[in-house]
Amino acid sequence: MKRILIIEDEVAIAELERDYFELNGMRAELAHDAPQGLEMALKDGFDLIVLDLNLPGADGLELCRQIRNKLDVPILIVSARSEEIDKIRGFGLGADDYVTKPFSPSELIARAKAHMTRYERLAGRASDPEQLRIRELTIDRSARRVYVRGEEVVLTAREFDVLSFMAQHPNRVFSKEDLFERLWGLESAGDISTVAVHVRRVREKIEALPSDPQFIETVWGAGYRFTV
Repeated sequence: MKRILIIEDEVAIAELERDYFELNGMRAELAHDAPQGLEMALKDGFDLIVLDLNLPGADGLELCRQIRNKLDVPILIVSARSEEIDKIRGFGLGADDYVTKPFSPSELIARAKAHMTRYERLAGRASDPEQLRIRELTIDRSARRVYVRGEEVVLTAREFDVLSFMAQHPNRVFSKEDLFERLWGLESAGDISTVAVHVRRVREKIEALPSDPQFIETVWGAGYRFTV
């Protein structure tokens, strides 16, 4: 049975989310402030975390960062904050999805299932020993590690997915919509801005000069291309 952690200070919303997860065969547990949420997330081995942003004890974005630094688990932000900057910051700090309140409980469940399935699929590839070597860049798909000139660089799970996918399809142009559909697996055009955020963060970690990238190039008006 999948275990879900819901970090939400509004009791009625938290209980609604819990009820829908349990109706769909999952076990959901509640935390109502940031310290309790962080403690539970790091201790109890959940399959997915649903995270509000307006929490007692700490801002939800900071909590997202703390969780992502420790765990490779899907994080879904569910918040009344609908500004694009909040979404961009959330994705940049490691969130996998962003749902704006008021929301459809059925859509929340569908998104949660999609993200858990994707994480399981990626974990199942761990037995693949293939390594990709492109100039000074090495992508170890079995260990999900990346090295630049022999030095390891640390990528989040989603950053690794973006880099690994593009490196496996060299010299092919992918639009933001293509990458979002293939890697996020959800048709939610309003969140496509996360693609640019993740590409930028990958460039900052693997490129000698991120403003003049040699691996992931921007093809203006079309998307991105991994160049070998």
